[in-house]
Amino acid sequence: MTTATPPAAGARRFFGLADNPYLLLALTSLFWSGNHVVGRAIGGHVPPFAISTLRWLIPSLLLWFFYRRTIVNDWPAMRASWKILLWLGITGGTMFTSLQYVGLQYTSALNVSVLNSLTPVLIVATGALLFRDPVTPLQSIGIVTSLLGVLAIIARGDMATLLHMTFNGGDILIVFNMMLFSVYTAYYRLRPRVSPISILFAFGAVSALGSLPFAIGESLSGYTLQADWQTVAAVLYVAFFPGLLAYAFWNRGVELLGANRAGPFQHLIPLYSAILASTFLGERLHAFHILGFALIIGGVWMASSKGKPAAEKV
Repeated sequence: MTTATPPAAGARRFFGLADNPYLLLALTSLFWSGNHVVGRAIGGHVPPFAISTLRWLIPSLLLWFFYRRTIVNDWPAMRASWKILLWLGITGGTMFTSLQYVGLQYTSALNVSVLNSLTPVLIVATGALLFRDPVTPLQSIGIVTSLLGVLAIIARGDMATLLHMTFNGGDILIVFNMMLFSVYTAYYRLRPRVSPISILFAFGAVSALGSLPFAIGESLSGYTLQADWQTVAAVLYVAFFPGLLAYAFWNRGVELLGANRAGPFQHLIPLYSAILASTFLGERLHAFHILGFALIIGGVWMASSKGKPAAEKV
C-alpha cells in the first residue's frame, strides 16, 4: 500500500482557512453564483468548450508551477488510484463544466436558479443510493426549508408563478449536470489520501484534456475565441474563482462535513444572485427576498448540523 505524502506547508497556506468548512462552502456558492452570471453573459460570444478547457488548463499550469514538488511526491499514490481520479475529472470537470456553459446559452437565469436547487436533494439521494449514507430528520427538514426559501425568491412571493414556467433543452442539460455533480460529490470520498493540491491538479488536468478535443472541434467549425476584454475577463474569472478556488473550497468542505451536510450550501447561490443584482444592478429588495433569505439561512444551518446518525465519513 502506497503511503501518501502529507500536505506541504505551501499547500496549507494556499487553502488558508481550510478548517472552516462553513466559510469555504459559503464562498464556493458565491463564486458559482458569479459563474452563472458570467456564463449567461458570454453566451454566443465565448465558445463553451473553449472556456471550459481554459477554466481548468490555467489552474493546472499554475499549480504545477508552484507546487510541482508536492505533486511529484504524491504521484505514486495518485497513479495507484488513477481510475477514481479519471472518473472525478470526467464527471465533475469535463462534462459538468462544459455542459453547464452549453446549457446557459439556451435557458434563462430564473430556470437555472430553480434547477440548481435540486442539487442538495440529488446529493442526498445519490449518497444514499450508492453508499447508503444516513440522513437525519433535521437534515431533511433543513433541505426542504432552504428549498422553500429559494422558491420564495424565484416566485417573488407568489408560488403560482412556478406553475407558469416553461423548460427547454437547455434546462434538461442543467438537470443532467446537477446529477453529474451529485455523482462527483458522492465519489469524492474515494480519492487517494494525498495533498489537496495534488488532487486539484490531477482533477484540472483530466478536465482540461477531456474538454480539449471538443474545443478543437469548435474552433474547426468557426466558433473561435475572440481576442477582446470580455473574453479575457470571463476566462480569468472562471479559471480562478469558479474553477480553482471554488473546487478547492468545495472539496475541503465535503471532506470536513460530508456530502449530505455540504449540499444545502448550494441553496445560497440564488441568495447571492439576489444580493448581487440589488447591489450592482440597482434592483430593489422586497419582503419576499427577506423571507427567502431567512428560510435559506435557517435551512442551511439545520441541514449542515451533524445530528445523529453522523454524516458519512470521507
